[in-house]
Amino acid sequence: MYLVGLGLVFLTLKFMEIGPIAMWDWWIVLSPFGLAIAWWAWADTTGYTKRKAMEREDARRLDRIERNRDAMGMLRSKKKGR
Repeated sequence: MYLVGLGLVFLTLKFMEIGPIAMWDWWIVLSPFGLAIAWWAWADTTGYTKRKAMEREDARRLDRIERNRDAMGMLRSKKKGR
């Protein structure tokens, strides 16, 4: 997402002819979009995206379980001294 944002900033600065970016070639200005496409393709191909989503879901699930245990007055197994 950072690459898309950077590409939008570069594109705006090039189009409005602001700063040194106005002198850059178009392929340099548009390169963050190509890098973003390459990143997304790699992340989807290797399973990085799905793995990160599963880690977030697991963390939320464990947090919910812990909150419910605390609400019921049960101690975690780590707190019991095992």
